[in-house]
Amino acid sequence: MTRPNATEIIMTGPLMAYAADQLKARFTVHELWKADDRAAMLTEVGARVRGVAGGGSHVRIDGALFDALPKLEMVANFGVGYDNVDAAEAGRRGIVVSNTPDVLSDEVADLAIGLLISTIRQLPQVDRYLREGKWLKAAYPLTTSLRKRSIGIVGLGRIGKAVAHRLEAFGVPIAYHGRSRQADVAYRYYPSLVEMATDVDTLVSVAPGGASTHHMINAEVLKALGPNGIVVNVGRGTVIDEQALIKALQDKTILSAGLDVFEDEPRVPAELIAIEHAVLLPHVGSASVHTREQMGQLLVDNLASWFDGKGPLTPVPETPWNKA
Repeated sequence: MTRPNATEIIMTGPLMAYAADQLKARFTVHELWKADDRAAMLTEVGARVRGVAGGGSHVRIDGALFDALPKLEMVANFGVGYDNVDAAEAGRRGIVVSNTPDVLSDEVADLAIGLLISTIRQLPQVDRYLREGKWLKAAYPLTTSLRKRSIGIVGLGRIGKAVAHRLEAFGVPIAYHGRSRQADVAYRYYPSLVEMATDVDTLVSVAPGGASTHHMINAEVLKALGPNGIVVNVGRGTVIDEQALIKALQDKTILSAGLDVFEDEPRVPAELIAIEHAVLLPHVGSASVHTREQMGQLLVDNLASWFDGKGPLTPVPETPWNKA
């Protein structure tokens, strides 16, 4: 829908109506993912577009798209992770990128704890056991426990800290691995992920995607974790070497895994699906109506603030913003 004299933006993927309707009320919105011929749409409207609302992985937001949008000023990304946006290239071109931090931290942290307990106590498997009538024949076998476990968090950012805060209530020792030690954190810091995996028996990964974290949880880390080891990932699928994880689970190098994210979503390897003692979720970490609406609102607010001349609310580090 074209709105007279309205700023034109492109929406690269579907957003909840809560956010999409607000964008359409304020801007002229071109829904790129719906176009039968995306190149033709970009040729037609690209020279007028000044903003991008990025959602999902329908369209890669990179130099090729920037070339087609010569007047582009801002990309507002839906989600705290923005691997689908070449933020470094945007920064080089003077394009600001924003994401949606904080508003989803609690929801993802809640999910991480739920996934951890579900994996340790085999809750999906126990549920199936009852539904299949097996309880009538015998009690479910005993499982491992959260008691006496030690947790290593991979990526102690906003969500990682929220996970750690929740774990404190369980009385388990907590350590963390990241790029550097955080002065205001009391948990034990490990500069080496292998060393942390050797000293703990449970890894909870909240690390972002990207080249610096690609396959950082690899065969060496999994071997160090040991046969009682459990891996939970609510960050990005690319952080784990998925084939190495499959082999570690098949060979019982580690005990189990709870995964909400995968390397090539939504395609999950059949070998991983076949592993009965793994718990697999379809990337639902922030997938509640409440949190998705807050994320959508922050995306809308970033675009509105930018085009009102107030700057972005939550710019990413690659495109910092200093209000003059």
